[in-house]
Amino acid sequence: MKTVERFLVLSILAILLVLTVGVPPGFAGETLDAVKSRGILRCGVSEGIAGFSERNNAGRWTGLDVDFCRAVAAAVIGDPERVEFVPLKASARFPALQAGKIDLLVRNTTWTLGREAGLKVQFPGILFFDGQGFMVPEKKGVRKIEELNGAMVCVEKGTTHVQNLADSFAFRNMQVKTLVLDSVREVTDAFYSGRCRACTSDASQLAAMRLRAPGGPRAFVILPERISKEPLGPIVRRGDDDWFTIVRWVLFALITAEENNLTQDNIVALMRDSRHPVLRRAAGLEGGFGKALGLREGWAVRAVQAAGNYGEMFDRNLGRSSALQLDRGPNRLWTRGGLMYAPPLR
Repeated sequence: MKTVERFLVLSILAILLVLTVGVPPGFAGETLDAVKSRGILRCGVSEGIAGFSERNNAGRWTGLDVDFCRAVAAAVIGDPERVEFVPLKASARFPALQAGKIDLLVRNTTWTLGREAGLKVQFPGILFFDGQGFMVPEKKGVRKIEELNGAMVCVEKGTTHVQNLADSFAFRNMQVKTLVLDSVREVTDAFYSGRCRACTSDASQLAAMRLRAPGGPRAFVILPERISKEPLGPIVRRGDDDWFTIVRWVLFALITAEENNLTQDNIVALMRDSRHPVLRRAAGLEGGFGKALGLREGWAVRAVQAAGNYGEMFDRNLGRSSALQLDRGPNRLWTRGGLMYAPPLR
């Protein structure tokens, strides 16, 4: 091969190598850069589900999903109040994320293969383990799903609940009529007005709906059976691995904090104890993980200061300190019989 030809071949190979290996994905770091530049995290949440994301009487957003958004903002921006909450219907949540109208979606959303593969999104982890159930009027005497054969059931559009409902009844050789409505509010209104014999959703959402039941919560019963697994978690656009990693490890940091008894109240005081290995890494005193993530050191400490550890978030919004009084069940730490488990912070 002549010298000129060899030079051209080598040049082409070098260019191809840069294009295929040396250039990071098109979205790498894009979301993080935008959030930092804007100084605001745009977080998609529900229009109002008690315990997860709703405005209180003072107009302030509260709930487990809301707390997680604030933890991410604290880790990334340094201020948990620098969040713009964008209320979304279930049917509008993925289009909003895909169109870049929000940076992060935390809206009672189930992690499924169809969503991750078909919608080109990613789930960094599981924030809440749930399951789909049914709620019925107590006076009707319905106590098991088989007694709903042929019934009209209210269900929200754009959720996994629609297909789960059809699959579950078909598996049982039962008939079901569905009233598919566009929002949680419409499902609630239709059910309480008597248009449906039952309504179906995540059990936690049914518990939230029951708080506002006419005649009080005791007038309605949530059946004990669950027809699906509903692992609910935050969602990001596919292609931005940097942002995916940040959101994932904020969640893991909150779980790790509970494992190590680090709380919203004690974490700053414990920072003085340089012998605490997890705290040293969380505070950025060793490991250099903040730099690796593209964040200021101490990102994990800021997240816990903003929202508390995972157990504190659960108790405050869903558990013993909340109106819902939900049992933690599978949302307990793995050391206490649950499924909440975080990889090592090292």
